[in-house]
Amino acid sequence: MTERHTSPTPPRRRRGWAGGLCLAAAALLAVLASGAGAAVPPPAADAGTWFERFKAEASDAELYRFLYAMPKGGDLHNHLSGSVLDDWLYELALAQGERGYHFYTRVRINNCRPYGGDAFGPDPYLLLFLTLQESSWQQLSPCEQGEFERLEDLDDSQRRAWLNSMVLDKAHEGRDEFFQTHWQRMGDLYLNPWFTADALVRNMEAFGREGLLYLETMIGVLGYLHPDGSRFTPDEVAAIYRERLRQADAAATGVTVKLQVAILRFAPNAEEMLRTLYAFVARNRDLFVAVNMVGREDNDKGYPLRFLDTLRALRREHHGVRLSIHAGEVDEPNDHVRDTLLLGADRIGHGVNLITDPDTLRLMRHGPYLVEINLISNLLLEYVDDYAQHPFPEYLRTGIPVALSTDDRGMWDSNLTDEFFVAVREFNLSWEELVLLSRNSLRHAFAPEPLKAELLSRFALRLADFERRLATHPSAVLADDARSHGFLCRRYALCELAPAAPEPVAPEPVPAEPVSPETEESP
Repeated sequence: MTERHTSPTPPRRRRGWAGGLCLAAAALLAVLASGAGAAVPPPAADAGTWFERFKAEASDAELYRFLYAMPKGGDLHNHLSGSVLDDWLYELALAQGERGYHFYTRVRINNCRPYGGDAFGPDPYLLLFLTLQESSWQQLSPCEQGEFERLEDLDDSQRRAWLNSMVLDKAHEGRDEFFQTHWQRMGDLYLNPWFTADALVRNMEAFGREGLLYLETMIGVLGYLHPDGSRFTPDEVAAIYRERLRQADAAATGVTVKLQVAILRFAPNAEEMLRTLYAFVARNRDLFVAVNMVGREDNDKGYPLRFLDTLRALRREHHGVRLSIHAGEVDEPNDHVRDTLLLGADRIGHGVNLITDPDTLRLMRHGPYLVEINLISNLLLEYVDDYAQHPFPEYLRTGIPVALSTDDRGMWDSNLTDEFFVAVREFNLSWEELVLLSRNSLRHAFAPEPLKAELLSRFALRLADFERRLATHPSAVLADDARSHGFLCRRYALCELAPAAPEPVAPEPVPAEPVSPETEESP
């Protein structure tokens, strides 16, 4: 990555926004007082007028606090294994000791293997902070065991380095660092079903605070390990997920969850996994809704049409199993998006290079296929050098269904509000476009139709309530507990957010002192 990816963008100079809010709110109040009654939300056009004035007057921090509080639909492109913030990873890993799991991570290289060993392959030896559970560590030679320390025994510098290794936050880090080291370092962490389930709930809690209604996350079910190294069956893993989601803290988030199972597209046995997981989703339809083909797209072993015959056969055996595929996540032209649609995919993950395929682009306008947009991911992985190159606004404004998603938010140190902030900041989104993005994320969810209708109804009610509050007390809609993450700090210098002073109920010579907010995420 170039330095400009992480250099702060100077904050915009803003005039005081309170006057603009008052004028716009007065217009909305006039609508409400015109006979429609206070229970009727303001028309969208009036909310849109208010938002345009607000964008012109608000600081970046105020804009962020507004977007944090704004009702949101769903996150449809979310890799759970990449979505856990680094300090969560450490806490959740140590908590597994109650179930008999202990994790070790490589903190030194003792040169235990001779020259010519596997230094750079899928299981690279020369990789610090590879994390294994105890049963895997015990299978190493005594020399290699000495390269590892238990997670709970790390000193402060080792712990900071371990946490830092899980985040893509440096100018020299990019696509290769992400694909060749980040995932490998996690090792056995995500082969623990309880760790994965707890990580899911932690994400639900964070998304719930942002106003999210629905999360459709990619998750694993194959290869999970008991403390002794024996394997769970996929159905046993699914049962653990179900039980965890039934617990009170998961329900309290207000976030509805459905799961996709992920398949590494370029794996030698990808066809076999596809057959196994199609059958798995078909018999676990209450929780699992789709198969998603993931993995680095510039690895040609995973080209879409490799799977055409297999998927045609599977569609003869199973009904109702939806398919999403990462496609167009490259920085050179190819036909992968078109070929992905030919495979039967209903959604396209990323779709950055769709802009280079005008025939497919035209096919998708006003059609049934959604593009899952991941603005932060595409920049950090260098599929665009700058947001001026990103095709998202052209897709949105020519009628191609799109929705914003977080991808691997833990590795970017970001959240869904960050994606909306980037979209508004870089592409001047209107209020109507913000609402459309959230509605699209629910309309194109793989959830059953009755659930989808319920989610859309809940979103409409939340939106109406938000617009009513906007009309009557505009400053009250800005979230006091909003906290930006590392990506926005590095790129936009949005590092600290402070709540506005509360509005007095009567004229006061001195406004009330602002209350220091708590951090967004609790460790």
